[in-house]
Amino acid sequence: MYAILDIETTGGKYNEEGITEIAIYKFDGHEVIDQFITLVNPEKPIQPFVVNLTGINNAMLHNAPKFFEVAKRIVEITTDCVIVAHNANFDYRILRTEFSRLGFDYKRQSLCTVELSQKLIPDQKSYSLGKLVRNLGIPLSDRHRASGDAQATVKLFKLLLSKDLEKSIISATVRKDTKKKVDDKLLKLIESVPSETGVYYMHREDGKVIYIGKSKNIKKRLTQHFTNDNKKSKKIQDEVITVTYEITGSELVALLKENEEVKLNRPKYNRALRKIKFDHALYQFTDDHGYINLKIDKADGRKPNITTFTNVQQAKSLMHQWTEKYQLCLQLVGLEKGDSNCFKYTIKECEGACVLEEPSATYNIRAQELIQANSLENKNILVIDRGRTVGEKSIVLIENGKFAGIGFYNLNHQVNNIEILRSIITPMSHNRDAKHIIQSYTRKNKRLKIVTLSPNE
Repeated sequence: MYAILDIETTGGKYNEEGITEIAIYKFDGHEVIDQFITLVNPEKPIQPFVVNLTGINNAMLHNAPKFFEVAKRIVEITTDCVIVAHNANFDYRILRTEFSRLGFDYKRQSLCTVELSQKLIPDQKSYSLGKLVRNLGIPLSDRHRASGDAQATVKLFKLLLSKDLEKSIISATVRKDTKKKVDDKLLKLIESVPSETGVYYMHREDGKVIYIGKSKNIKKRLTQHFTNDNKKSKKIQDEVITVTYEITGSELVALLKENEEVKLNRPKYNRALRKIKFDHALYQFTDDHGYINLKIDKADGRKPNITTFTNVQQAKSLMHQWTEKYQLCLQLVGLEKGDSNCFKYTIKECEGACVLEEPSATYNIRAQELIQANSLENKNILVIDRGRTVGEKSIVLIENGKFAGIGFYNLNHQVNNIEILRSIITPMSHNRDAKHIIQSYTRKNKRLKIVTLSPNE
C-alpha cells in the first residue's frame, strides 16, 4: 500500500519551514482508495516568493486547521503505507519535522519518483514534476498546489510500476510489509485478486518473486494454482506469502509482459526461461522461373521467416485459407506436389502459375500481399487494444519490424506525438517468442486496431 503525497510549505530556513497544504492519496497499486487534502495554518508567515509560486497566501490560511489538528488523520491514512513523493526526501523530512514538534517520532518507508524515473525512464531532459509529466503526456492541473501535484504523481507512479519489469518496487514493498498470518492464507490470497485480465506475481516471505503467470481471469487462475495437488503446486502453496498483480486489460499485453518478465526474473517455479511452443514457420523463396514460392518448414531461428505456427496442422489450415483468399497456386505454396498442373488449375480456380501460364509478375503481386499481411518485416506499427479502464487503450509498438515495447494511453496526442509515445512505452526485448505472440494474437483477433507509423518518426 502506498501513500502518495505532496506538501507545500512556507519556505524559509532548513527545518524551520511550516506546512501550508498537504494532499495524500492512498494507492493500492491499482487505484486510489482514500484521500486527504487540506490547507494547514503554519502559524508563521509565508515567504513572498512561495506566495507567487503557489498562490497560497497568509489570509487563506487564517481559518485553516493547525498541524496538530490534522496529525491524527495523517497518521491513520499513512499507516502500513510506503510514502511516495516527487523528491521524497523533502516531503518526508517536512512531515517528520512537523511531527517531531509534537513530540511524535513519525517513521515510514519512502520511495522517490524522481529517482525511480531516472532509473526507469532514462534520458529525459528534466525530471522536475512539471516538465517530466508534460513530456510523458500526463495531465497536470494546479501546478505547485498539493492536490494537483499529488494527482500527477499518482499517474506517474502508476506508469513507473508498469515499467518496473524487474519488480524491484513491489518486491521491496512486500518485504517491508507486516508478515501475513498463514491461517487461511491461500483463501485470503484468492480473495485479494480481481477477476480481470493481467499478470500475477507470487512472492515468498522475503518479497522475491517465485512465480509469474498471466490469465484472462486472475482470480480463477489463482484458484487453480491453490487447489491443484501436483508436486509443483504444493511447493508454491507452501512458499507463497503474497500475490501482487498488474491488470493489463489486453490479453496481448499480458502475454508479452509474462514472456518478458519470466525471462528477466527467472522465477523459481517457472520452467527455465519458459519457451513459447511453436515448431513450424512460413518461409519464402523465388524459383528459377521467377515465381515467389511459400513453404511450411520446421522453425529455424537462424533463417528469416514470414510468420510462425504452433504446429504443422495449424500451419496447413491457415495456408489453405490464405491460398483461397489470395488466389495462389497450391503447388507454389507447398500444399501439393507434382510435375504438372495443380488440382485447382483443373477446376479453373488457378491462373496457371504452376504450368507457367500466368506471368510471374502478376502472380507475385498476390503472393506479396499475403507476405505483407502476415510479416512484421520493416514495419513501423502500433497494435491498439483495450486498456485497463474505460477510456484507456493499450499499445504494442513495432519499430523496423521488431517488437519495441508496450504502454497505455488515455489521450490521442500521446500516440500522435512520437516523443511522448516513446516515453510512455515500457521497452521490451525483441525475440522469437515475442514475435510469435504478436503474430499469433493479431491473426486471431481481427478487432484490433493497427496504426502504421511514418518511417521518419
